[in-house]
Amino acid sequence: MQVSVESTSTLERQMTVTVPAARIEDDVNSRLKQTAGSARIDGFRPGKVPFKVIKRRYGKGARQEVLGEVIQHSFYEAITQEKLKPAGGPSIEAKNDVEGEDFQYVATFEVYPEIELADFSAVEVEKETCEISDADVDTMVETLQKQQSAWEEEDKAAEDGDQVNLDFEGFKGDEAFEGGKSEGHELVIGSSTMIPGFEDGLVGLKAGDEKELNLSFPEQYHAEHLAGQEVLFKIKVNKVSKPVLPKLDKELFTKFGVEAEDLESFKVEIRNNMERELKLALKNKLKTQVLESLVKVNSVEVPKALIDNEIDRLRQQAVQQFGGGANMDPSALPADLFADQAKHRVSIGLLVNEVIDSGELKTDQDRVDSTLEEMAGTYEQPQEVIEYYKSNPEQLAQIEALVLEDQVVESLVGQAKVSEVAVSYEEALKPAQPQSAEETAEDEAEAAEEKSAE
Repeated sequence: MQVSVESTSTLERQMTVTVPAARIEDDVNSRLKQTAGSARIDGFRPGKVPFKVIKRRYGKGARQEVLGEVIQHSFYEAITQEKLKPAGGPSIEAKNDVEGEDFQYVATFEVYPEIELADFSAVEVEKETCEISDADVDTMVETLQKQQSAWEEEDKAAEDGDQVNLDFEGFKGDEAFEGGKSEGHELVIGSSTMIPGFEDGLVGLKAGDEKELNLSFPEQYHAEHLAGQEVLFKIKVNKVSKPVLPKLDKELFTKFGVEAEDLESFKVEIRNNMERELKLALKNKLKTQVLESLVKVNSVEVPKALIDNEIDRLRQQAVQQFGGGANMDPSALPADLFADQAKHRVSIGLLVNEVIDSGELKTDQDRVDSTLEEMAGTYEQPQEVIEYYKSNPEQLAQIEALVLEDQVVESLVGQAKVSEVAVSYEEALKPAQPQSAEETAEDEAEAAEEKSAE
C-alpha cells in the first residue's frame, strides 16, 4: 500500500492511498467463493455453479462491498502509518477503480491542531473566598419561610412584598403590542419579574385603582421589536394581598425535606446545604475564570468538523431544554445561532486536553471516590448511588472526566498569579459571566496588535 499526504491548509490534509490490485482481487474472489456455496441459479445444482457464472452475476456487488471495507481498513492503516489525527470523518473520492489495476482513492479530512501552550504564569486569577455567617443562615431561613407564605386579601394600598392581582395592556404608540396583555395576573411587588419601573408603579394602589405607566423596555430585551422601546401600560388592580408567614415548626421543616424537631436543628441542616452550594459555586466560578483565561492567552485554530459536531450537540440541548422532543428536528435550528458558542467550547476542550497531555495528568481515583461519596451523601441511600455509578461505566466516566478537569484547573491555578478576595454569600452564589464573543474578539485583536508591534 502506498500513501502520500498533501497539506491543503493549516488543518486540512489530502491523503492519496494506493491499494495493490492483488489485495482487492483476492478479497473479491474469497467473497465470491463463499457466495458460490449457497447461490441458487436456474440450471445449476446448489454448490455446482461455475465460478465464471458466479462472478458475472455477483462480481460487481462483491467488489463494491470489498472496496468499502478496504477503504475503511486502509484509511486507518494509512493515518497510523503517517501519524495523523483526523478531527472528523474523511471525504473519499475514488481516483482509479478499474478491475485488475491498483485501486486508488483520495481522502480529504481535517487534523487536530498542534498546540504549544502559552506561559500561564503571567495570568492573574482572582479566587473568591466566603464564610457563611449566622446572619446568612437566618436570611436563608426567612427566604424559605416566605416561599411557603399564604396570601390574605386586604383592603389596603400595595406595598413592597405584597401580591397584586391586576389586568394590564401595553401600547407602543397607539397600537397594542403582542404579548403585552394579561388579565388576572398575579404579581409580587419586588420580585423583579417585570421590566424596570412596572412593579414600583404599583406601590400605593388599592383594589379598583387604575393607572397608566410610561416605561421603556431594556436595550437588551429578548424581543427585538420591543428592545429599548418606550411603551405605555394601562393597569387596573383587582385585589391586593399581604403575605402570611407560616410558623417555623416541624410541619414546615418537613416541606423542605428536613427532619428537624426545632428551629436550631433546622438551621444546622440549612447551613450544611449552604456549605455544599457555596463550595460548588466557588469551584465553578474559579474553573470558569481559569478556562476563559486559558482560551484568552492561547490562539487555537479549530477544525470545522469539531465545530459542526458541537453545533449538533447544542441543537439537541436546545430542543430538550425547550421541550421540543420528537416533534422538533434539531437540524432545523440555524447553525449560526450556536457557531460562536460551539467554537469557544471546542477551543476549551482542545486546550484542556493539551494541558492533560503536556502535564501527563492522570485521573486521581481517590478523588473520584470522594466525589462519589460527596454526591451520594445528598441521597437517602448513599451506598446504592455509589454502587450505581461504579457499575455503570458511562456514568462513572463522566465523574472521572469532571475530576480530571478539576485537576487541570488546579494545575493552571498553581502556575498563575492568584489573589484572594472575600465576598458575601449572596455574591459568591452569583454565577461567573463568561466573556462575550465581542469581548473575546477585542482581546484577540489587542493581542495581535501587541504581537505585531513586537
